[in-house]
Amino acid sequence: QVQLAESGGGVVQPGGSLRLSCAASRRLFRINAMAWHRQAPGKERELVATITSSGYTNYADSVKGRFTISRDNAKNTVALQMNSLKPEDTAVYYCYADNGEGGVLKGYWGQGTQVTVSS
Repeated sequence: QVQLAESGGGVVQPGGSLRLSCAASRRLFRINAMAWHRQAPGKERELVATITSSGYTNYADSVKGRFTISRDNAKNTVALQMNSLKPEDTAVYYCYADNGEGGVLKGYWGQGTQVTVSS
């Protein structure tokens, strides 16, 4: 019954790379925008990157030039390639998707995956 399933989190050294993936269930067949958010302990959840169904993207200033969001509409998946990772990138990363249901958009969140950047 999981609607969004993230994978790819782990522990990496500063300067390293990770690729996060998120797969939506087939039940979510009218997804509009997808996004990645992150939340560190004691801090507010923040938007990392968004991508529309047409492929237009936006990034938080803190990750521009280092992270890349992409999606495969046919597979209902979204990915986040993270390069040149810094300790301040350490957080739980959450996948998000808007799905059209009965004329309204309903938001779905993944369970989150931990990313730890440490030497």
